[in-house]
Amino acid sequence: MQRRSALKNVVAVLGGMVALPAWATGWTPESLGLVSGLASTEEALLAEIVETIIPETSTPGAKSLKVHQYAMRMITDCYGETAQVNLKQGLVLVDQNARQGYNKPFAECDARQRLDTLSKMKDSADPGAKQFISMVKSLTIQGYMNSEYVQMNLRGYNMAPGFFHGCVPLKK
Repeated sequence: MQRRSALKNVVAVLGGMVALPAWATGWTPESLGLVSGLASTEEALLAEIVETIIPETSTPGAKSLKVHQYAMRMITDCYGETAQVNLKQGLVLVDQNARQGYNKPFAECDARQRLDTLSKMKDSADPGAKQFISMVKSLTIQGYMNSEYVQMNLRGYNMAPGFFHGCVPLKK
């Protein structure tokens, strides 16, 4: 009886080993579809928002470290339905506020105008706008500070802080 179950397991493993390479080489990002649930224009707008929060200076900004993708992944995978709805509504609201204030979309505004638009939303009476700005700002800071670039180059992260030196000559 155990031989039969062992043979079944061996056949299943061998079949999986044969099928896995064929499946793994056949996927493309297009076949996976949208991971975030956002359209490309919404993703680009979110990238501009995180770049406004942490702009590029002598160090890379949030957009170049792809913090907006981190924020999208966190919201879609870890946050609830209300946060996902708040993200989509907040993106529309940011663009509307920029158009009302400066007669152009948020992406076409300069850095001062973008910062002013986000500050007005943070200070507004609309609780949805406040929640959106707070959520995106905290995810931007969290994603930026936990990025590999910041950890390795700015914070001096060392994966194995204590090294073992086994062959050390002893003093007599």
